[in-house]
Amino acid sequence: MTAYTATVTVSLKTGVLDPEAETTARSLDRLGFDIEDLRSMDRFEIDLDAESADAAAERVTEMTERLLANPTIHDYEVSVADRDA
Repeated sequence: MTAYTATVTVSLKTGVLDPEAETTARSLDRLGFDIEDLRSMDRFEIDLDAESADAAAERVTEMTERLLANPTIHDYEVSVADRDA
């Protein structure tokens, strides 16, 4: 078994309202920052042991689909790196 760290980034799909980002964008505007767009995202880092990077990615993808993201409203990205690297 090898030690891996998986990073999962979960974001709202295009067209889904993002009240957290809207509030933050308004606050940045009031502070004088001119931005074009803002999106909020959640990031999870998961340490796990697996036979291979592909096996780790498969397990983390299952975790993401079952708990971390709602496939109806979220997009997600999973990346895996060797923890010893």
